[in-house]
Amino acid sequence: MIKKISTNKEVKAKISELYDEVFKHDGYGEIKVDIRILRRGQKEVIIHCGKQYRFVVGFNAEGGR
Repeated sequence: MIKKISTNKEVKAKISELYDEVFKHDGYGEIKVDIRILRRGQKEVIIHCGKQYRFVVGFNAEGGR
């Protein structure tokens, strides 16, 4: 699978969308976020919520994004 470079804004939007889905669900739900450093200037964000949503986000040490 080829990963496209995403933005923090896209990742936050997906987390918000998943939160809304889990909140509306009539039962138990879980959301988990893993962040790991890739090569210089990138991080991988994996959102676990039944499925996994993977994002590669550009990053700089001075303030993210």
